[in-house]
Amino acid sequence: MHDETGKYRIFISAAEPSADAHCAGLITALKKTSYNIEFVGVGGPKMESAGCRLLENTIGKAAMGFNAFRHIAYFYKLIRHIAIYLKNNKVDLVIVCDSPAFNFHIAKAAKKTGIKTLFYVAPQLWAWGQWRIKKLRKYCDKLCCILPFEQDWFAQRGIDAVFVGNPLLEELNKDLSRCRKKYAAFEPEQATIALMPGSRAAEINSLWPPMQRIAARIKRKHPNVTFTAVAVDEQGKDILKSMQVIGFKCKYVIGSVSETARVADLSIVASGSATLEVAASGCPMVVMYQSSKILWLLLGRWLVKTKYLSLVNILAGKDLVPEFMPYFSSIDPVVETAQQLLEDRDRLVRTSSELVRLAESLGQTRASEKVAQIAANMLLSNEHAEHPKN
Repeated sequence: MHDETGKYRIFISAAEPSADAHCAGLITALKKTSYNIEFVGVGGPKMESAGCRLLENTIGKAAMGFNAFRHIAYFYKLIRHIAIYLKNNKVDLVIVCDSPAFNFHIAKAAKKTGIKTLFYVAPQLWAWGQWRIKKLRKYCDKLCCILPFEQDWFAQRGIDAVFVGNPLLEELNKDLSRCRKKYAAFEPEQATIALMPGSRAAEINSLWPPMQRIAARIKRKHPNVTFTAVAVDEQGKDILKSMQVIGFKCKYVIGSVSETARVADLSIVASGSATLEVAASGCPMVVMYQSSKILWLLLGRWLVKTKYLSLVNILAGKDLVPEFMPYFSSIDPVVETAQQLLEDRDRLVRTSSELVRLAESLGQTRASEKVAQIAANMLLSNEHAEHPKN
């Protein structure tokens, strides 16, 4: 129920750069509704610029490695701090975005205080960790899915779920037909290749060195090929530069996944949400993710339930783009695959068109606006619960 001033308070929790952007868009959309809302939470600079009062900036910590041992104490203290805040302050709705390892704790704290919780971006329990579905049922009042098949999957397991579209594609979806690559005059010797090693420390540490070695091998065969590396921010750019392999040269840009992919002929991308931005830009790609070989053989291959591991191939239902997941140590297969792509113009054209069609199927609705309406309805249902009709 809103306070005596007629103002509602929504607490928002984000711990990743992508979630920071998603929640900033949601805040902007909620401000366009008729509700008078105060936003408070944990997140990053985009949420703060959109009008959220931050109790803590969590985005830098996430980029440095959320799962790193040295940050366990930090996040444990933060979870306790948020739980105390929720207990001692009037909050009408809690919205948690992505990062289930962290946000399940926030949702649990909200549930203990009797606050309804909206999950924005479904945890990928359909891929692995299905045993956590009971926990999700317990702590989630509404689940907003950004992948179309998730709505039915979660609904069949007793979750109030709805597909809202993909927030990454809201701005990119204005004229996707322009994103189809034109390879009529393409020559592998003059190719531009984007390197996208991700934003988290674990991704960068495991993928950036081999990506550079892959690029160097490609350049050995095609000396005029140029490379552009994408960093999440200035700090990320400095980290990439500090890890640059001797003799390797590339251009560095900040936070421009879609813009870089739009002008690139091929991308080598860390698995994750960036692959959808690359797809929407019509850029053929090779997807990589590194894992411990021992852990994969002992546990990973038994826990993962999907035929494909990259989002693009999961959504396409086929091997639309080459995926090396997990990639262990040898770069030879990746180099060979990337060179085959560069030298097959017809495949590049075909892949570009299929990626754009895939993106079109995901971006038909504006996710921020749809989630904003869902959140507003939850505020209204709270009001009705507090003041039932006689």
